[in-house]
Amino acid sequence: MGEVVGAGLLAHVPTIVLPEEIRRELNNGEDSTLVSGLQQLRREVFETLDYDTVVVLDSHWATTVEFVVTAQDRRSGLFTSEELPRGMERRHYDFAGDPELAHLIASKAANHSTWITPIDDHELPIFYATTNLWEFLGDGLPEKKWISIGVCQTADGEDSYRLGRALGEAIAESDRKVLLLASGALSHTFWPLRKLRDHEAAGQEHIFSPEALAADLERIEWFKAGDHKRVIDTMPEFLRFRPEAKFMHYQMMMGAIGEESCTAPGRQYGEYENSVGTGQVHLWFDRPEGGFPGAKQTPLDPDYARQMNLAGADIPAAG
Repeated sequence: MGEVVGAGLLAHVPTIVLPEEIRRELNNGEDSTLVSGLQQLRREVFETLDYDTVVVLDSHWATTVEFVVTAQDRRSGLFTSEELPRGMERRHYDFAGDPELAHLIASKAANHSTWITPIDDHELPIFYATTNLWEFLGDGLPEKKWISIGVCQTADGEDSYRLGRALGEAIAESDRKVLLLASGALSHTFWPLRKLRDHEAAGQEHIFSPEALAADLERIEWFKAGDHKRVIDTMPEFLRFRPEAKFMHYQMMMGAIGEESCTAPGRQYGEYENSVGTGQVHLWFDRPEGGFPGAKQTPLDPDYARQMNLAGADIPAAG
């Protein structure tokens, strides 16, 4: 029987893969603590914990008509970002996938009235929300498998929790010990181009608005206290500050580990930092004694059942 043995809400900002001298130029001579934070996280967790597979919930990969999980046996190549090719150019990546787990995740979609497709095409694009974290946390650990799941741009929060529940159910049914990485930011409004270069330093004074800063800091304290229920209950309020990908990377992760029933406190690695207006932080949630609560069941959605019946599919009962 598999389980989630750790989970993280992690920043993947392009700054972390820039040369140190450039990072210091942008930050008044100081280096970003997001870099040292990931280095510490690797030493304390990724190089010591017993796990098989890392699942990245990738806030940069936006699908449209379904959730997609990578199912290649291996992914390798050179990554150049279409968004920031000057800062992320020909970055090497090479890691094993986990096709068996990917197909098991997809097989649980109907149980949760959602759509998940495994894709094993080696030409499938990759995104830096995955590769930047792999460079820090996976490179040099060849025995560990990495797969990614994209957010869906037509989905809402409930869809994201359903994806997470399917993910959690699949992990529990597998023999895998899994780390979940919700790869993305907190508040996520960029400064306009003509003002942006005045706000490249990491200081909190450069966050886009005092209100966004306050909302981020409030939630960081809730994360540290393990008060995920409060984060979930106030999601409509937080959406006013445009969290990255509508905070679906976090919601997907929480769907797999119990949603509001999860009380795992977060350990912060590095400081909370600005990135051209957006709020960035690394928070790690250790496996509680006895394990994470696990995924909820999803009542079968009548609209989903109707659509599947029209398609001639058999509909399993939830759970």
